[in-house]
Amino acid sequence: MRAMMRIARGAAAAALLIGTVLHAAASPRGSSAAAPAPASIAVTIDVDAAVSRGPLKPIWRFFGADEPNYATMKDGRKLLAHLGALKPGAVYFRAHNLLNTGDGTPAFKWGSTNIYTEDADGKPVYDWTVVDRIIDTYRARGVRPYLQIGFMPEALSSAPPGTPYQHAWRPGFAYDLIAGAWNALPKDYAKWAELVYQWTKHNVERYGRAEVESWYFEVWNEPNGPSYWTGTQEEFNKLHDYAIDAVRRALPTARVGGPDVAGSGGAFMDKFLAHVVDGTNHATGRIGTPTDFLAFHAKGQPTFVDGHVRMGIAAHLKGVSNGFAKIAAVPELAGKPIVIGESDPEGCAACPGPQNAYRNGTMYSSYTAASFARIWDLADQHKVNVEGALTWAFTFEDQPWFAGYRQLATNGIDLPVLNVFRLFAKLGDTRIAARSSGQIPLAAMVEQGVRGAPDIGTIATRTADGQLAILIWHYHDDDLAGPDAAIRVNLAGLGRGKSRHLTQWLVDESHANAFSAWKALGSPQSPDAAQYAALEKASALEPVGPPQAITVNGGRASVDVTLRRQGVTLLMFDSSGD
Repeated sequence: MRAMMRIARGAAAAALLIGTVLHAAASPRGSSAAAPAPASIAVTIDVDAAVSRGPLKPIWRFFGADEPNYATMKDGRKLLAHLGALKPGAVYFRAHNLLNTGDGTPAFKWGSTNIYTEDADGKPVYDWTVVDRIIDTYRARGVRPYLQIGFMPEALSSAPPGTPYQHAWRPGFAYDLIAGAWNALPKDYAKWAELVYQWTKHNVERYGRAEVESWYFEVWNEPNGPSYWTGTQEEFNKLHDYAIDAVRRALPTARVGGPDVAGSGGAFMDKFLAHVVDGTNHATGRIGTPTDFLAFHAKGQPTFVDGHVRMGIAAHLKGVSNGFAKIAAVPELAGKPIVIGESDPEGCAACPGPQNAYRNGTMYSSYTAASFARIWDLADQHKVNVEGALTWAFTFEDQPWFAGYRQLATNGIDLPVLNVFRLFAKLGDTRIAARSSGQIPLAAMVEQGVRGAPDIGTIATRTADGQLAILIWHYHDDDLAGPDAAIRVNLAGLGRGKSRHLTQWLVDESHANAFSAWKALGSPQSPDAAQYAALEKASALEPVGPPQAITVNGGRASVDVTLRRQGVTLLMFDSSGD
């Protein structure tokens, strides 16, 4: 007997007092309500629960943002709690600007803590108030720091006199206008090292040795480009050595690494890797620099073509592949854990523009599913130890609703992409054999992305308690309407039981999607309390109907699923106990 699971097309918002969602509002950007519905795409997915493919690391549990002070504001606190709930105690957050001078007022691509100033005699004055508040906010919500040591306090900056300290960048400005005295090398490396030492020592005293041992410590951001670092390669190596030595003097067991270069890092990364392996350490005079993990960045490259967004997932995956290859080529470092310290569809979370219009809806969520799947595959291909892929997205406090920034929530309402991370959190730690006839091969995906047939792919896992979790996505680079996928899921290796219970979770235009619900409300910029509650409900990830009993015959079963373009679904099979 074959169970049938059909994804409902009725708008979830209808049950939320917001009326029926028009088909045009629930279609991908650029589609037309008048266009005839194309035929569905037939896809077969074969899963064998008895064949293990090894561990599936939860690399998705890392997040970050330029603006550290948003974390302590109302919407930031709410979103951090949602992130912490994904995998309590194992979610990490990276933020720029934690050492900047200022009163803690956030701005685009800016933040400050006033952690370091000097008195009239030039003696250091340490103030942990603001930075403690940020880290306390993380810890109260089950999130731990991926602690970026940067940028340069004003009193330590070697920038020429008269250089503005805080930049005045805002959306629409050229990216290079974020420069300021905050990105200069220190005028006194001893004072720089002492700041890092005292901060680490304070963290150990405040949070406990075992807690701080679980953090990641890295120095600066993208030192291979002029936006964030005005010094030379060797000056960065010196900055890095002094900071890492200071951390380790305060906590010899601290987890330290870097360098979080832009892209795979080119020659800069090659020289950094050589330095930490066999270069002379600037702080200690010994050979090499302690390195517990390595970090680089990878970004996609969307464009705006013929009135719609076209994603550049190939550029993202090439960056990942190149970064893995660089590290794998250094024998002393090839087995080190790797964190892709920023891993995103494009480069600037706060930058507007038509090429970024995909962020509010299901293009971002389906891209996330498809790209993470390939990062796991690329790690296997390069035989590297990937530990994390950090999504550089958080929230922008008190901005217009669904303004188009790369974020996980708007005004306290979760976007569809966050629900894909909730699906990731339900996956098991053991990958099992799974093959989709609609999945684009890895090599083709890296080379050209998804420009012809869509990528209808899968990952299947087994959880510790014996559940099967099968993730399926329907992705295309072009943000246009397309046919549904008619998917037959064939399962084998289910054991001797006679049935399983199937629960389906879904993120698409009509499920777990506050953006569609907001458009159905008329796109209000000041929702009232009832509308806000409706949007919260629309944003929630809920099962698609009650669990279904699935008949198992000889360890086999089949299920049919219809998945819309840009949809992501998770099928969870529990044992019925018979």
